[in-house]
Amino acid sequence: MRVVFHVDMDAFFASVEQRDKPRLRGKPVVVGSSPEEGRGRGVVSTANYLAREYGIKSALPISKAWEFSQSAVKLGKPEAIFMEPDISRYSEVSSEIMEYLSSMGDNFQVTSIDEAYLEFLNLKTWEEAEKKANQIRMYVKKNFKLTCSVGVGANKLLAKIASNENKPDGVTVVRDSEVTAFLMGKSVRVIPGIGPKAQYLLERKNIRKISELQNLSLKQTKELFGKRGDWLFMASRGMDDRRIELGGEAKSIGHHSTFKKDTLDGEVLFLRVKEMAEDIAGELERKKIFARAVVITVRFSNFKTFTRSHTLDISTRDVKVLESEGLKLLLPFMDSRLNPKRLKIRLVGLRVEKFSDIKQEKKTQKKLF
Repeated sequence: MRVVFHVDMDAFFASVEQRDKPRLRGKPVVVGSSPEEGRGRGVVSTANYLAREYGIKSALPISKAWEFSQSAVKLGKPEAIFMEPDISRYSEVSSEIMEYLSSMGDNFQVTSIDEAYLEFLNLKTWEEAEKKANQIRMYVKKNFKLTCSVGVGANKLLAKIASNENKPDGVTVVRDSEVTAFLMGKSVRVIPGIGPKAQYLLERKNIRKISELQNLSLKQTKELFGKRGDWLFMASRGMDDRRIELGGEAKSIGHHSTFKKDTLDGEVLFLRVKEMAEDIAGELERKKIFARAVVITVRFSNFKTFTRSHTLDISTRDVKVLESEGLKLLLPFMDSRLNPKRLKIRLVGLRVEKFSDIKQEKKTQKKLF
């Protein structure tokens, strides 16, 4: 059977900050523009779950977030810590996670820096789907020290709504027989496409719950929402025929490996890079594509993560070239060039980017020679 997963990282920006900065753990953290003691003009990007207890949430004006924090302090609660976003860092972490997710399903679609859909075409039971979702959740938690929530359903709509059910660090499965009961009491706002304006139109007709929206005929829904009426009529009944958009899949192929014990042993590290190069070369061969950029990722024992890349003169899928380039990029992290404190390595990853197919490669070869 076809099953769709929606993987949603929990309070992603704030969680990365807490993971990488131990002083932030156990404290309310708000990522966004500077509050300037209530004079800031930006908005909140992400708030962790402790900060959300103060009423601070994404898109809230940063000045209002500061006010909520001060109100909490007056009640004896800890003051929120405001952090300016480090988008390049979050993007780097996201790439690592998406690289892993892209290897898990039959089809894969990234929808944002912290969300993705996976499509499985041959799962036999819902129990198997739930087991797979928990496998993904636990892998992310163990290897990235971050949590995600996974929604599982027969389509993208149900998976998306389900992923918000048991946050943080939860899995929710909506079986076919449970769709009606699952949607019954939910606000119409959980349906993608219903924003404040659409909600206002519905509330004027005393429609606040999905179960109430279901009472509208297709004709009535179209009269209210025009072309979107078809979608909302179907969505209110848990139906969604949207496919996984393969154009949104990760623009890289790669693998990473977390060692059981942090290490600087060249033999261990070189062997792992060699194994990953072999896997990547095999994948390139199967997809009949070539890659021009090689990227190495290294995470040290203190959880600080770095990447280095090299763009080749000519695209390749030759395992020896990938292995050689990967080792060249890794070596400086093993000596004083990029690792003066001789920190041990916790994780190493190898990936390739900048793809071309056989036709593109032949054109390139003609230009060069």
